[in-house]
Amino acid sequence: MKTADFDFDLPPDRIAYRPVSDRDKSRLMVVGRDKGSVSHHTFSDLPGLLAPGDLVVLNDTRVVPARIGATKPRTGGRVELLLLEAVAPGRWRAMVRGKLRHGEPVVLEGGLKARVAEAPEDGFATLELDPAADVTAHLERHGRVPLPPYIKRPDDARDREDYQTVFARVPGSVAAPTSGLHFTEGVFAGLKARGVAWTHVTLHVGPGTFLPVRTEEAEAHTVPPERYEIPEAAAKAIREARTQGGRVIACGTTVTRALESAARDGGTVAPGAGITDLFIRPGHAFRVPDGLLTNFHLPRSSLLMLVCAFAGRERVLAAYAEAVRDGYRFYSYGDAMLVV
Repeated sequence: MKTADFDFDLPPDRIAYRPVSDRDKSRLMVVGRDKGSVSHHTFSDLPGLLAPGDLVVLNDTRVVPARIGATKPRTGGRVELLLLEAVAPGRWRAMVRGKLRHGEPVVLEGGLKARVAEAPEDGFATLELDPAADVTAHLERHGRVPLPPYIKRPDDARDREDYQTVFARVPGSVAAPTSGLHFTEGVFAGLKARGVAWTHVTLHVGPGTFLPVRTEEAEAHTVPPERYEIPEAAAKAIREARTQGGRVIACGTTVTRALESAARDGGTVAPGAGITDLFIRPGHAFRVPDGLLTNFHLPRSSLLMLVCAFAGRERVLAAYAEAVRDGYRFYSYGDAMLVV
């Protein structure tokens, strides 16, 4: 399976650099998983496109403004850091833009001091900070929204709200679970009136969501590990939906990976926390989701491969070609697709 098999032509004017003004006014393409039928809607139509008894599973991770500048006191040079996660008390894994050396001190914007504990390798380094420091709180005050790399403009106050789902709860992501960005209180009210339930799992989105697939053979690509948690309430909701004949609709590739990583026989999931590096690509046998709600993804990306695994490569690429022709907006701030 070649990475080039998941390429497609995308004119630059189809890329969304800002979301629509009202989240649920984004467009929604519905693709039939079996027959490949395509219909066109607005995201606010979602409740009517689902059936009573269905269950929507959402990712309640919260994006941390984890991009922050830093100064090297010895030289005055500047670097940019993307703080990914704490790997031990006082030690953070970070992506680095600029040059750093082992043992070198740096001062983050806002005055937080750090030292390079492990020299950068392939753009990643480990920083040692004061174990008593509240790094997440520091980033909330001084960090910037980690917009996807294809958005070249600086982030601004609008992005603080736009690049966060309305149900975000657990801080930990450096990228948004973008299919969740379309939900509004009005959509949730419509789901409730329709008899559609929802529940939450958590998967903290890491850099793997935007790192490109560089291998010629798709199978040679690896997905960096990400932390997830399936609460008991979510596992119970999935069991009940299965028992009552409802469908499980995964909102996003992150939810899909979390559910499939915790899958048990009968289409249920095991509650608890874990780490997953699951790379879902064509040939994967899905055990939990019956439907997938997702955005339109980058060419040759692992996210597109997951969608193709769920709905079929030719069917998905045909739907993408129709989306391009029909003016759909692509990527994080773009429109959505529902595969059922």
